[in-house]
Amino acid sequence: MTMEPTTKQQSKTRLKLYRLADLFRGRKNLLIVMQDNPDPDSIAAAMAVRRLAHGLGEIPCTIAHGGTVGRAENRALVAYLNPNLRALSEIDLNKFDLIAMVDTQPGTGNNSLPPDSLPHIVFDHHRLRKLTRSCEFTDIRSHYGATATILLEYLNEVGIVPDMPLATALIYAIRSDTQDLGREAIAADIRAFDQLYPLANKRMLSEIQKGSVPRSYFQMLSNALQKARYYEFAIATDLGPIDNPDMIAEVADLLLREENTWWTLCTGRAQGKLLLSIRTCLEDKDAARIARRIVARRGTGGGHLTYAGGQIPLLDRNDNQILQLERDIRQKFLRTLGIKDLRGQPIAGNHEQ
Repeated sequence: MTMEPTTKQQSKTRLKLYRLADLFRGRKNLLIVMQDNPDPDSIAAAMAVRRLAHGLGEIPCTIAHGGTVGRAENRALVAYLNPNLRALSEIDLNKFDLIAMVDTQPGTGNNSLPPDSLPHIVFDHHRLRKLTRSCEFTDIRSHYGATATILLEYLNEVGIVPDMPLATALIYAIRSDTQDLGREAIAADIRAFDQLYPLANKRMLSEIQKGSVPRSYFQMLSNALQKARYYEFAIATDLGPIDNPDMIAEVADLLLREENTWWTLCTGRAQGKLLLSIRTCLEDKDAARIARRIVARRGTGGGHLTYAGGQIPLLDRNDNQILQLERDIRQKFLRTLGIKDLRGQPIAGNHEQ
């Protein structure tokens, strides 16, 4: 059974849909850009935009990103959907007369669309950024738990019922970004979940959650725990150089499960950047604000109340300068939380930083 959004939001979506349909009219090729290291919400939202483009304008679409799909669950989702993802570095942007961006925005630092290629369309559930205001079409709903929820409302307005693979992707995106509707989910996310559940492949949802991992995953996890230190009510760790940037967020999530921990920070180096993930279990705080504050003008940061991330280009920094940058970020994170003792205690083993 289709669960309708509220009348006010339905009217807003319908009006925007008219504008989107006008933008699709007569276009020949659509490029859909995701985050560099796309999570389930990025992947599902991209698939939904492609379905909309096919339904409204029969436009050929290409989905691209600039990094890797590293987390086991995300790889399992991609294997199930087989969306034919392309590397953005291999794309000739001149071949596309329309560019859409999902679950990210221009200037965020977590996508690889060149600065001189402003997208025409942006769907996102993060804070509206200044550059995004210059795009022809935007639907930014920072109060929504997932971008997938926004796109489902558009599919509903067109009368498109998601097929089983798309429904499975959309519901997994909502579950992932809201931690099974327990983190920053609103009524719209719950309605979307209820609508999608009968349409989704339940066996595949279970298989995706149990995605297999290589042996190197456990070595990386062991290193993260050995380097993790506890500071009053926060835990911080660093992964060093890694091939799988998704591991940074995964470790930050894992460390937050420690019973006396309210905040976590995990950093790591990949794709020429220092990447960081922040998590908190305090829903009255603002992890995104803290991410922006500790990154400051050295890079970009953002996210939501309880989870956020950031990236700082390493440019030509040598190893010592990178280590100093990591220490600066950790100390600024702790000081922002009001923690004065910056020595900390190891949470596992006898490793010393």
